[in-house]
Amino acid sequence: MAAASLWLAGCGASDGSDPAPVPPTDRFSEVDATARAAYEEQGIPGMGLAIYDRSGTLVFQQMYGDFNADRRVAIASASKMVAGAVIFRLIDAGYLSLDSTTAEVLGWSGDKGAITLRHLLSFTSGLSPEHLCTLQINMDLADCVAVIEQQSAVAAPGTLFEYGSTHLHVAARMAEVQVGAAWNDIFQTQLANPLSLTGLEFYTYPREGEGTTNPLIAGGMRASMNEYARILRFVFDKGVWQDTALLDPQLFDLQTREPYPDAVVGNTPRQQLTDSSHYGLTAWLECATPDEGCEQLSSPGAFGFTPWLDRDAGYFAILGMELDRSESGVVGFAVDLKQALAPLIVEAL
Repeated sequence: MAAASLWLAGCGASDGSDPAPVPPTDRFSEVDATARAAYEEQGIPGMGLAIYDRSGTLVFQQMYGDFNADRRVAIASASKMVAGAVIFRLIDAGYLSLDSTTAEVLGWSGDKGAITLRHLLSFTSGLSPEHLCTLQINMDLADCVAVIEQQSAVAAPGTLFEYGSTHLHVAARMAEVQVGAAWNDIFQTQLANPLSLTGLEFYTYPREGEGTTNPLIAGGMRASMNEYARILRFVFDKGVWQDTALLDPQLFDLQTREPYPDAVVGNTPRQQLTDSSHYGLTAWLECATPDEGCEQLSSPGAFGFTPWLDRDAGYFAILGMELDRSESGVVGFAVDLKQALAPLIVEAL
């Protein structure tokens, strides 16, 4: 398929409108060639690549095949970084702290009552990482978390890393209880509205856009590349939006560190990422010193949608796509392409 090109400047004008076109340059030719070759070799219907510099200027954007930067797609685990930003806003507002426990907020008891928000955001809660109730459309989030509470823990909090959906479900329920509102309403108030984003929600089944009472916090959001870019810029700038700090930047510093580096690694997609990938607070850390802090974060999703940022190199980027999980190596394809593009982007910048 022929590729459609679009070059834009900025991650949104000061009034929140879409950026205006600017003339292209050829410094990203190798980036474009690498992305195009991967797209053609994989034989997928379409994908997009957008790169922003540290000022938020969109310095490269290219669509391959039938994809569009305004097309809303299921972003799967790229939702995790969004959920983290929402909860950081609540922490900054005093509703929660990283040391808030399930005993204090939800009334849990025993060892499970010692689970903190920090454990939940780093997937070291000791809970079984998955439960079928997170995929049930005929209940609400509170009901699902009540079911999760009844399942046996698999480890003591902070001792086992298990990548999965239950942790953020419980974290979101803690947010609901403290705020007194449903998760999607909290998301709108704390993040979507300040960033002038409309119509975004978390769903139980994001591909179908169904189910909002029991949204899959760890993977249920739908968004376009252009919409997600605003959230990614907010994270890159550590909570600053349009020159206004919306929360304490130290929370984003904490996000860059692996809080329990001695935790045993259990269920993990790390083999699909890189050997050096560790997990912070709702984001993968891609550096050799995760306990000290990483400036390279990512949040790839099961359908290929892959956002990442590199504060050292001074850019953030998104690979946009929505592929079927049945297609061979969807996550591996997107992550491998991201790894191939990263050094080329740094060189181009």
